[in-house]
Amino acid sequence: ERKLSVAPGSFVELCGALERGQTVTWRYEASGPLDFNIHFHEGKAVRTPARAEQARDARGKLSVESAQDYCWMWSNKAAAAASVQVRVAV
Repeated sequence: ERKLSVAPGSFVELCGALERGQTVTWRYEASGPLDFNIHFHEGKAVRTPARAEQARDARGKLSVESAQDYCWMWSNKAAAAASVQVRVAV
């Protein structure tokens, strides 16, 4: 569990290595609307198994199909900073 701050016009990421076969339960709550995604890189390609636009909260389960470094990312398009409370459990 972490609390992050996202500056106006910026983004933050929370990344970590996951193994094939793991299931990750996640959720977040933000003080303002943020763009969100979970992504990982395969060579030059970026894969995005989850995405939400201008959402204050979201939750889900990620079934890891390949061992990769996965990143939960929030982007703030607003003029004010936003806080994000994140819970990720394997």
